[in-house]
Order: sequence, then structure tokens, then C-alpha cells
Amino acid sequence: MSMQSTVERWTARATDPEIAAQLSALVASGDASALEDAFFQDLSFGTAGLRGVLGPGTNRMNVYTVGKATQGVADYLKAHFEHPTVAIARDSRNNGELFVRTTAAILAANGVRALLFPRIEPVPALSFAVRDLGASAGIVMTASHNPAEYNGYKVYGADGCQITSDAADEISAAISTVDPFDGVVSGSFDDFVDQGLISWIDDAVLDRFLDAELAASLADPEAADEPLKLVYTPLNGTGLELNSRMFERIGVTDVTVVPEQRDPDGNFPTCPYPNPEIREAMQKGIELCEQLHPDLLLATDPDADRVGVACKDGDDYTLLTGNEMGILMLDYICKMRAARGTLRSDAIAVSTIVSTVMIDAIAAHYGISIVRTLTGFKYIGNVLNDLASKGELNRYVLGFEESYGYCPGTHVRDKDSIGASMIICQMAQHYKKQGMNLVDAIEALYQRYGYYRNRTISIAYPGADGARSMAKIMDRLHSQPPADIAGHPVEAVVDYANGYKGLPKANVVEFQLPDTNKVIIRPSGTEPKIKAYLFAKAPAEADADALLDVLEAAARSLLQA
Repeated sequence: MSMQSTVERWTARATDPEIAAQLSALVASGDASALEDAFFQDLSFGTAGLRGVLGPGTNRMNVYTVGKATQGVADYLKAHFEHPTVAIARDSRNNGELFVRTTAAILAANGVRALLFPRIEPVPALSFAVRDLGASAGIVMTASHNPAEYNGYKVYGADGCQITSDAADEISAAISTVDPFDGVVSGSFDDFVDQGLISWIDDAVLDRFLDAELAASLADPEAADEPLKLVYTPLNGTGLELNSRMFERIGVTDVTVVPEQRDPDGNFPTCPYPNPEIREAMQKGIELCEQLHPDLLLATDPDADRVGVACKDGDDYTLLTGNEMGILMLDYICKMRAARGTLRSDAIAVSTIVSTVMIDAIAAHYGISIVRTLTGFKYIGNVLNDLASKGELNRYVLGFEESYGYCPGTHVRDKDSIGASMIICQMAQHYKKQGMNLVDAIEALYQRYGYYRNRTISIAYPGADGARSMAKIMDRLHSQPPADIAGHPVEAVVDYANGYKGLPKANVVEFQLPDTNKVIIRPSGTEPKIKAYLFAKAPAEADADALLDVLEAAARSLLQA
């Protein structure tokens, strides 16, 4: 069907009042580029499920694309489970409740029991609930830290991990056969509740989740009673409920929540990009810190799987990077476990190919190993599953990725800002006892191991033309890799499209430079961007930062269409 025919069919068949009105306005605007972007393709269903801008069209998040996806998921589940059930959660994003109710009704109409959290809850709680309730799958309505105009549909397997590539491919194939208007089976949400096909997840699940978080506690016994003053912001998302309960249970009672970002709000009025990696999102918290002078600022993103930290550093507040927090957590956890005699000689920490190589030096110091995975926390979760299948979960120390995702326990199979926030608070108490904050602590590690610096740059290529440009850039880098980058010879090229050291094939290329420096380039799996990950190391901070600047300029040139 041509794009024009698809637009005409949607105009005739889309009866949802909001979508119908938006589509009518879009067609009437005469904006051919905007119309093409909304309809030039079906919203892609990958291993992260769906994610896109809200609005009318096949390439948008709306009740029809959500319905089409859910019918495909239902068909997949019925083919693999005799009596499938799905646990469903949502964050604070716009249309999240609508999409949950739409999804639950379609699943129920297909004979799949839907278990719903009665209010917004974090991603790690859903990951836990899937396994705790013995569900066949999980679904979360979230676009993580994307801007307010986005929402998403993330699918989890029965193991609590984001679905595997094979499952995603099978679900995607099932979705491709579904007509969004005639191929979706649904019914009355309220009727299905009465019939018991839709039910609510009891708060006892959250109690068990928090119990499991506390079981992974690693407080320094000599600093556990050190008073900690904290400013926290959930960035108008889901983190407040469970983090508040966790703070109380570990004895951190001096907590001030940023008032403008306390309540759930899918418009994210104070931070158009609700990502704790970005200073703009943290600014309200920093302003409050200037008044209250806490020991640290904690921020969780809308679905509370990521956590960011800022600490006083001279006259300003410094945001610790995701790599720096991973470094600090790995060092602290190993230190505490070694002191308790629970750090096994065959212990492992898990991270991704784009995360800092400084963790290799720390791992060597403690005599443990690092396992590297592709980008995406599902791969870290799969390592946990593999350890569980062998009865070796006590080998696991930490999983983390550079984009502010950490999993310090074994009861969750995804990023867990609740458990990570607990460890961060305990780590802050440990260093406060020594007269240090976390900025001081990372500086001490740099002085011990060398200045490993990392930077990620992203170049956006929106719309249909952007998608074509990204494909051309990646094709060029795979087929014609540079001989040098910024005057530094490329000593080796690792093309993950061909597979590498047992990892799945991926559209990623790595350029290895002398002295562990390197550049890795990959397209984002959730946004229309190409990312370059830069790695620089030097004995002095200024030299490492200068090298990063040089590598950034060269990488930006490589990413030009």
C-alpha cells in the first residue's frame, strides 16, 4: 500500500477522537515532510520494543500502533505458553494509562491474563514482579529519559529481562501480519476486570521487592550511622514512592525532594529532556542544593531505572558521569565484600563494550574478572540468567553501563535505580566518615589508577532522510574504516557486524588506538541518532581531557553524512 493510501485509510478508519483530530490537522497543514515522517514506515519493534513520538501515523505511538503490537505479543505468547499471563507497568508519561488499558483489554480478549500495577511504578519493580509472580512476560509503557513528546512499549520475558533478539524477531514477525484496524481483538476493560482476566498487582509485591533490595545492602559497619543529608528528585517520574521507602529503611532520613519535580508529570515542565546525565535536568536540584548544602544530589529518570549524582566541587556542583559512578560502585562493592569475606576468587562484574576500561584496572586490583556485553542492559541481564542457571549467582558483583544504569543485586534483571541509590547512599556515608564526598572519591581513584576519560557525542538525523543518512554513514565506516583518527593510528578495527568474541552481531564498529584509547561508533537503538564513544587515558587529567577534545573533533567529522 502506498503512503498516500495508508494516510487515506487512517483518515477513514481512525476513530479515536484525539488521533482523528491530530491527523486531520496534520493533513490540513500541507506539511508533506511531517506527514511522510509520520507514515513512511511502521514504528520499528526491536529488542527494546517500541519507542516513538506520540501522534497519528504508522511511525508514531498511538492506540493503533500499541494495539497492533499487543496483538502480535498476544499471538506470540499463545504460541509459547498454555496459560500466559503478563505483568504491566507504566511511568508518568502522557497516554501511559491509556496504553496500559488498551494493552490489557487486547491481551484479555485473546485469553492472556493481564496483571496491572495500580499506579505508576519503576522499571526494576516490573522486572522483579515478572519473576515474583511467575508471569510469562512483562510490558512497561515508558520512553525512559526521552523528551516529553515520546512514549514507548518495552517487553520483558519470563526471566524478567528485556526480550531476546530471537523473541523480538518472532514478535515483530507476528506484528507485521496484524492490521491495526481489522486485525486486533479487544473488548471492555471493565468487563475483563469483572471476569478476572484483568487484575491488580498487590502491594505485597513491592514489599518483597524492597526486602530483596535491602538484602543486597553493603553498608560500611563503621559508617552506617553517619548522618547523610540528601536532596532527591524523581524528575516528575516514578522513583519517589520506592526510593522514599528505601531511604527510610536504610536510615537516611534527612531527605529533601525537589518540589517542582516531585509529582508525576508527563510534560516534564522543568526539564524538556528528563535525563539525569544532563545538567539542565539537574538544575532545579542543584539550585536547592545551593540553599541546603547536602552531601549529595540524587536524580532518577522517569521510569526510575537510571540514577544520576551531583556533589559539591569547589564553588559548583559536579555531575558524576555514568562511567565514574560505575567505577566508584565497583570499587566500593569489592571493598565491602572483601572485608566481609564474600568476594569470590571467580567473581565477575559485567559491563558493556562502550563503558570505561578503567574497571579492568580495578578488577585486576581485587582479583576479579570483567565480562563485556553489547550495549543494552538485557545483555547484562542475560549474564545474570546464565549465572542463575548454573547456581552461581554469588559470583556476581555488579552490572553497569555508562548511560547511568546499574544493577547491584541479583533479584532484578534490568537497570535498578532503587538498589543503586541505596548503594550510592551507603558509599557516600563511607566516604563522609573519611571527610570526603563522591567527587573526592573518584579523584582519589584517578590518582591511583590514571585518568581514564570518556565522552559520548550524539548527532541527530531525524525523519526519513535522517534514517537514510545514518545507514550511509554506518555503511561507510564498516566498508572504509579510517587508517588514523586525529593523527593517532588505528591499530585494529573491530567490526561487530561480523560478530566478536562470541557476542551477537551488531551494527557497531570500534577503532582501537594506542594505549587503550579508542573510538566506538553505533546508531542509537531508541532515537534517530548516531553515537560516538570516546576513550582517552593519560597520567595527568589535563592531558586526558585534551586528548578527548581531539578525538571528539575527529569523531564529529566521521559522523558527517
